[in-house]
Amino acid sequence: MTALTLTTSGAATLRADVIVVGVAKGPAGPVVAAGAEAVDKGFDGRLAAVLETLGATGAEGEVTKVPAPSGFKSPVVLAVGLGRLPEKGDAYGTETLRRAAGVAARSLSGTKKAGVALPVDAAEDVAAIGEGLLLGSYAFTVYRGGEKKAAGKAAAKDAGPKEPLGEAVLLGAKTRDKAHKAAADRAIALTEEINRARDLINTPSNDLTPAQFAAIATAAGKEHGIKVEVLDEKALAKGGYGGLIGVGQGSVNPPRLVRLSYTARGAKQSLAFVGKGITYDSGGISLKPAGHNETMKLDMSGAAAVLASVVTAARLGLKVNVTGWLALAENMPSGSATRPGDVLRMYSGKTVEVLNTDAEGRLVLADAISRAAEENPDAIVDVATLTGAMMLALGLRTFGIMANDDDLRTTLHELAGEAGEAAWPMPLPADLRKGLDSPIADIANMGERMGGGLVAGIFLREFVPEDTRWAHLDIAGPAFNEGAPFGYTPKGGTGSAIRTLVALAEHAAAGELD
Repeated sequence: MTALTLTTSGAATLRADVIVVGVAKGPAGPVVAAGAEAVDKGFDGRLAAVLETLGATGAEGEVTKVPAPSGFKSPVVLAVGLGRLPEKGDAYGTETLRRAAGVAARSLSGTKKAGVALPVDAAEDVAAIGEGLLLGSYAFTVYRGGEKKAAGKAAAKDAGPKEPLGEAVLLGAKTRDKAHKAAADRAIALTEEINRARDLINTPSNDLTPAQFAAIATAAGKEHGIKVEVLDEKALAKGGYGGLIGVGQGSVNPPRLVRLSYTARGAKQSLAFVGKGITYDSGGISLKPAGHNETMKLDMSGAAAVLASVVTAARLGLKVNVTGWLALAENMPSGSATRPGDVLRMYSGKTVEVLNTDAEGRLVLADAISRAAEENPDAIVDVATLTGAMMLALGLRTFGIMANDDDLRTTLHELAGEAGEAAWPMPLPADLRKGLDSPIADIANMGERMGGGLVAGIFLREFVPEDTRWAHLDIAGPAFNEGAPFGYTPKGGTGSAIRTLVALAEHAAAGELD
């Protein structure tokens, strides 16, 4: 992973391969952003004019390279677009800085060392730029390298993708400032865990079965002082986890329920995070149509987010108790698979008529939510790539937030925005509940087609005790990017919702969870 360091060195004297500066889109052309004063001085105050001559406008995500001025220890200056110039007196938003840093990091693949002279007005800017740099430099290369080995050392330099940026040195941050150092340390811990989640999401299902996922979670827990308990298929059957068993019984790779417990001395509040962990989703007997199977390794993104969030809370030493529940199963068709029309008895004791085996995520989540509620946390938040309907409603970059508590939903929405994650509050309309009625069971796993994302949330609410605060994050859209990389977001797994969950844990640690 890219190393992140702070320095008081100036841009002219720093020995690096490149100096990164920000440029905004002004009313009369590009404007060099704060932090790049020394670089602009090296160009005799004409850096903006030079960039404009090369076609730069300052538009968000734009990248322009120019030779560094005489006397600089770095040979190249890279200008990254920040978008619209803020109003006079306003600072650049943290998400603007995060995205610009991510674009710069992606553009610098193969570079050993970069000095970053983006605007730093506060510790929040250090955190945002650090996060952008470390997330933007992410690359999943586990399955690359075969061509290099076959071709030999002579051809190795030309084969495969370039290595990520080796080191990012943040100029303008104060190395002796406790707030700046804490912001950088937090960015490192957070992004390392987000990138761990990305690795898990990108790993093919043949190498990430429920048992293998559980083993990875166990190792992470051991490394960071988190207690881990794993229930295998025998323990799940004995415990009455009908949802997990029902979804996983069609696969040769049996299900698991993983409980991770981070306990902080003196903590006054507790949170439970529940993640959907379908390591591969074929749809089961209700098989997905052609063209919908190829990326279904992503269906464990919620569980990856929960694992990363609990580990981050532990690494940051947050004064809050956080329990993570990973509901892991592989949804496959076979002679032993659950059939449409079957009835499952869930952990809560309720019975569910399975009308569609491809609506499996809500079944494993229902068991895990019921179990998590037994420990009486102050709030439960589940995270899942649950419905295609949520993508139709909110697109591919925004996740939906549903809750049985208005204040919790509002808090999550606000924290997501502050963390730089696009989210939107969604309702749980009472009239949609009737569509889940079953003639033979307590509830069906499918309801009305219109508003399907809301129906899924209503189903999950049925397994939450009335006195328990609960929220549901449907990350189906932003969890996996099938398009081109943008900002600090790579192609493939993104680590969606982790920043929001960690922010909620910090919120609770500060005693602000009402």
